[in-house]
Amino acid sequence: MTYSEMSLREKSIVFIGFMGVGKTTIGELVAKKLYRDFVDIDQEIEKMFQMPTSQIFKEFGEEFFRNKEKEVISQLSQQRLKIISVGGGAFLQEEIQKICLSNCIVFFLDLSWDSWKERISLIIDNRPVLQGRSLEDIEKLFYTRQAIYSNHHSKVETDNLDIEEVANYIVDSLKMAWDIYEPSK
Repeated sequence: MTYSEMSLREKSIVFIGFMGVGKTTIGELVAKKLYRDFVDIDQEIEKMFQMPTSQIFKEFGEEFFRNKEKEVISQLSQQRLKIISVGGGAFLQEEIQKICLSNCIVFFLDLSWDSWKERISLIIDNRPVLQGRSLEDIEKLFYTRQAIYSNHHSKVETDNLDIEEVANYIVDSLKMAWDIYEPSK
């Protein structure tokens, strides 16, 4: 079965959004609720190279990492019943956008700048793209990427919601869409 022949219920689900918004944490919970396998693209690449993303960036460069990211996403997006978390920079590649939007259901996890700023101390050390940047530079990066994330199937504003609430909202919206577009016979 090719991905174009997949029913809506079988399509993999992709989470996009800025680094640190909770794509992995929420993705794992949604996968558990839907009885699907969860895949974090960054973690998959780290397993391949047996080193953290930051080291891959240092040793091989960002372009190398982005090409590997595209390869892994292309492969996984054509599989059935996966929950996939893509890195914050993956969706910058137009080809990845097209692949995900045509093969999967894409959820944009949106978090306001003010809420995201509160998390920066938790994530800055293991995000190579943030290294050596001022808060103003990071804010500019945040808003630049927000425009790119506007290509999605569904947007979830996560401010003031806990992980369970976000996951439940996503699962409920998927089930409603499945019932509307592919009712049981």
